[in-house]
Amino acid sequence: MLVRDAMSTVVLTIGPDHTLRQAAALMSARRVGAAVVLDPDAGGLGILTERDVLRSVGLGQSPDHERVHAHTTTDVVFATPSWTLEEAARAMAHGGFRHLIVLDGGDAVGIVSVRDLIRCWAPARQVPPLPPARQHAPA
Repeated sequence: MLVRDAMSTVVLTIGPDHTLRQAAALMSARRVGAAVVLDPDAGGLGILTERDVLRSVGLGQSPDHERVHAHTTTDVVFATPSWTLEEAARAMAHGGFRHLIVLDGGDAVGIVSVRDLIRCWAPARQVPPLPPARQHAPA
């Protein structure tokens, strides 16, 4: 199976001057765990994840004052739609991250996450219902 078969095509793109609170609200509204950060001044695309926001808040930083650019990962490993899921998993494991931006012709066309890989590799199984509970007679 290929990355194009597993990736989410919902790509949230934000700017470097958003606050972390704004970024978190947008990620929550879109139900995504990462946002592509478009920062032409810093050389292009980066990524901000829910872990980045959590780390900042855990350090006592204010999400209303902290800007996305201070928490963006810029040394991003990009996937292509034609990568296999194994290649994506290897890149994630090697880099220690859970999301890959998927580029096609220089454009961000998707994001593939560990959750996407798991969904493809371990599809929900049809589990038969449990039998009805037995009533125990008083002794």
